[in-house]
Amino acid sequence: MMLLRAFSLLLLMPLLGGPGGSMAGPAQTATAAVAPGEIGSRLPEFAVKDLRGRNVSSASLRGKVVLIDFWGTWCQPCKKEMPGYQKLLDRYGPQGFAVIGLKVNVMPDTEPPLRFARRLGVRYPLVGATDDLTQKFGGIEGLPTTLLYDRDGVLRWKIIGFEYTRVVAAEVQRLL
Repeated sequence: MMLLRAFSLLLLMPLLGGPGGSMAGPAQTATAAVAPGEIGSRLPEFAVKDLRGRNVSSASLRGKVVLIDFWGTWCQPCKKEMPGYQKLLDRYGPQGFAVIGLKVNVMPDTEPPLRFARRLGVRYPLVGATDDLTQKFGGIEGLPTTLLYDRDGVLRWKIIGFEYTRVVAAEVQRLL
């Protein structure tokens, strides 16, 4: 019986904070950092110029629901998604919704980016995403990549690849 108690104590020691383990309290858990680009991470700080020369910054997005779209002119699914994002902005912009397109340079452009956007009817800010800016959002695994942040700047939804506008709209509505 004594041996059983000793063995049980050894099994419980890591849970109790004894040798070989530690017990994280609520304060430690609450402050644990979430990796950039992961659900629960924060909208990173940035200040850049868009492709039209206008200032775009995370500070100007505070208090808004923000959709960040990583795209490329050569990306066929991007061509399908971007007009839908413009429609969402037209509809929900007055309620505090913003869209920023981050153009990646992993392949050569198939046409000048602003001409590409004009042809698709996209008017939201488009930024050339440097490697540094892309890493602030956690990097990308594929295109398109869509990140949706709530009004507190917390990432609540992420999709890698194409998604229908109606699905994205439901997520936007939930956060507005």
